[in-house]
Amino acid sequence: MQGDRRSLARTLTALENRTITLDEIKTITGEHQATTEHWESLAITGAPGVGKSCLLDGLLTQWAGSGLRVALLAVDPSSPRSGGALLGDRVRMTVVDHPTLKNNVYLRSIATRKASGSVPLIVADMTEFLLILGWDRVVIETVGAGQAEVRCAAIADRILVVEGPARGDGVQAEKAGLLELADAVIVNKCDLPGAQRHADELRESYELGTGTPPPVLLTSALHGTGIENASTMLLELASSGRSERARWRERLLAHHERKILESPQLDDFLEKLASGYMSLDDVIQSIGANKNE
Repeated sequence: MQGDRRSLARTLTALENRTITLDEIKTITGEHQATTEHWESLAITGAPGVGKSCLLDGLLTQWAGSGLRVALLAVDPSSPRSGGALLGDRVRMTVVDHPTLKNNVYLRSIATRKASGSVPLIVADMTEFLLILGWDRVVIETVGAGQAEVRCAAIADRILVVEGPARGDGVQAEKAGLLELADAVIVNKCDLPGAQRHADELRESYELGTGTPPPVLLTSALHGTGIENASTMLLELASSGRSERARWRERLLAHHERKILESPQLDDFLEKLASGYMSLDDVIQSIGANKNE
């Protein structure tokens, strides 16, 4: 609460490891007073290779330079075989080394661990904790576009989808349902052929749908093109209303999943399921009974 970075890191680790809960923290810090003037959390998602991290580095530089204190939670996938994660997003973030801007930026890498979606459930608690401590905005960089990417709708106020000039990226986002939920779309790498055409196709596609179409911008993180305009637009980004139903659906599913993953008997239940001693319905009923106790 006094700004100690090591203390902040250790508390986030304790949250991630479940050795402390957000409710326990709130007994010390008090509740977070949410504001309705602007968004407080932004999920950035898109296919691997479209330049999310480099684009984000440019956006953070702009926001930190304007005096905003922004925290970034960068999610990396865990290996299904070894359980390890590279946690390499920080390598691309030059803003954290800037002598005058680094105090306005906090970067934390998070492994997906057991989470079935691309965003681990604990990110919601970590986001609220950072807001309680007075960070102005929290940005969540998800793993990459895929069927599970909709989970970001459950924990963020706004959703930004980043695309590249290749149409294949758009197909992946459409398959995941992300373009339907996006509050804004940025086509990065606009210096490459096909970027303008892809942006025009997206705008035409949105015009055919219902509701207010989200803004579609062109940027080049490599050359800095459009970064300033994008940072200004995103700060004032209003909700498109396109993701409200999906957001509450995912929150409901996440709440149910969390009960299962946090059960102290999870490993025992898995063993009994594998041996045929219990059925899936038996496990769900047992977890529900334990919670009621």
